[in-house]
Amino acid sequence: MMSYQAPYKDMQWLVEQAYQTQQLGNLESLQDFDLDLANAIIDEASKFASGVLAPLNMVGDEEGCTFSDGQVTTPTGWKDAYAQFRDSGWIGLALPEEYGGQGLPKYIAQPVNEMWLSSNLAFVMFAALAQGGSEILLKFGSDELKARYLTQIVTGEWTVAMALTEPNAGSDLGALTTKAIPQADGTYQIKGQKIYITYGEHDMAENIVHLVLARTPDAPAGSRGLSLFAVPKYRVNEDGSCGEFNDIRCTGIEHKTGLHGSPTCSISYGDNDNCVGELIGNLNQGLMAMFVLMNEARLSCGMQGVGLSELAFQKALQYSKERVQGARADGQRVAILEHPDVKRMLLNLRSESFALRSLGYQIAALIDVSEQSDDAEAVKAAEKRIALLTPIFKGFATEQANELAGDAVQVFGGMGFVEETGIAQVMRDARITTIYEGTTGIQAKDLLHRKIRVDQGRCISELMADIRDVVEKSPDSVVNQRLGQALNQLAHVLDSTILNPSAELAQLDAVAVPFLNALGGICCAWQLVELAQRAQVSKAEDEVFFGNVVALAEFYSAYKLPQAQAALTTVIDEQNGVGNYEF
Repeated sequence: MMSYQAPYKDMQWLVEQAYQTQQLGNLESLQDFDLDLANAIIDEASKFASGVLAPLNMVGDEEGCTFSDGQVTTPTGWKDAYAQFRDSGWIGLALPEEYGGQGLPKYIAQPVNEMWLSSNLAFVMFAALAQGGSEILLKFGSDELKARYLTQIVTGEWTVAMALTEPNAGSDLGALTTKAIPQADGTYQIKGQKIYITYGEHDMAENIVHLVLARTPDAPAGSRGLSLFAVPKYRVNEDGSCGEFNDIRCTGIEHKTGLHGSPTCSISYGDNDNCVGELIGNLNQGLMAMFVLMNEARLSCGMQGVGLSELAFQKALQYSKERVQGARADGQRVAILEHPDVKRMLLNLRSESFALRSLGYQIAALIDVSEQSDDAEAVKAAEKRIALLTPIFKGFATEQANELAGDAVQVFGGMGFVEETGIAQVMRDARITTIYEGTTGIQAKDLLHRKIRVDQGRCISELMADIRDVVEKSPDSVVNQRLGQALNQLAHVLDSTILNPSAELAQLDAVAVPFLNALGGICCAWQLVELAQRAQVSKAEDEVFFGNVVALAEFYSAYKLPQAQAALTTVIDEQNGVGNYEF
């Protein structure tokens, strides 16, 4: 069975494009973090991904986690791999050196994260939680909380769990009922049940810091009354060591379609009225703090889509080279790679994953601008663009990962339906990515209402202007003309439907997902068109690599961009849609 190998040249080149596009070399604080350093780190990470994590991927799928008497045991090799991951400093890659991290910019961390996600997604799901949890404490935590928790989290001595939803709440966080009762010493007694908690209990680290959304007795109703609390599995002594058990009990783990090696836990807090939590930030502002982690998780989900798509492509390509079936016109039997329909499916996998990787790296570089630039206008513009692209990237990348995993299974034919090939695991692992951290429908509503309608389309108009600039660099190119036509269609949909003041909200919600998918396809086409223009300039350096980049843009504009345009037609035609059927 083929094992994952990081697409080093793709990553190296796309990191360079993101670095140059966002002009990171002009930021004084990033002068020590140049492309040479990025390439060295990517190279080192690729060895760990292929040598340590990838061999454990199928082990985790086959063994899964086991649960007994409140304890979770991870699959064979998990604990040792975690120790290596921790001791190598990978957890704190993009976190402050002050707390034991490496302080690297996001543009370097993003391709490294992608490798982890491709090689063993189930294993590394704790990493985004550590990143997001640390950022919450850095932004909202008191000095005392930072001193108590940050170094241990950044260095991986302890892990983080995100405890949001409850059995009767789902994605409706306003319905949460977990209680936080004030105590005389300034702490809070936490009591309630939470579900779907990734790595909420495991055997890899000494302590687990749960970030718990709960409400105090006098809190306002709904989401406005939620506060965020740090609730460790073991209380922390004055010297920083783990103290007494904090009345946190794992009641079970989910038996899931995929990601078997990652424990998804149900947790009961305060069964014996002895669970202590500490307030993070201000009362009733828990969602504001938690959205820091949730946004980190959503961007990570988008990269999960990229990582799984890349893994699916590698497995399908390798099989297509080895599997001999059918013959040419002269009667000679050939590998299925030579069949045009197999080539079509492989190009579908390759073009989409390449485009989405580029988009993900550009977002990472934008985050560096927003965090490192001294130019207030540049920071504001970067923050707006990140906010717009986040739901598109999360929603579209994960939806595509599911579609592409299906294509990869199809390349395998009957063997794709057999577990020993490993491709079915990719399909199963990908399925959850469109659901957790906000379903595609939730991402689409966020995009449509909060990111586009709320500012009357100004931010998306700026994005479209940037795409138009790329199109107009080669106005005679068929690929550019097709992207220009899609932009014209998008502008019409925005004016006639999305930004129409008299539009019915229910009708807009009904077409929010097709609209998100259309934007995802247009953004991917934009990335490939711009990359193809740059590849044309560099073609003499590596005719095969850069020629393939141009070919990917041509394929995408012919096969994939029309799907985005069809989705835009769906948005226009919604009046004959879902509202007319009586269930």
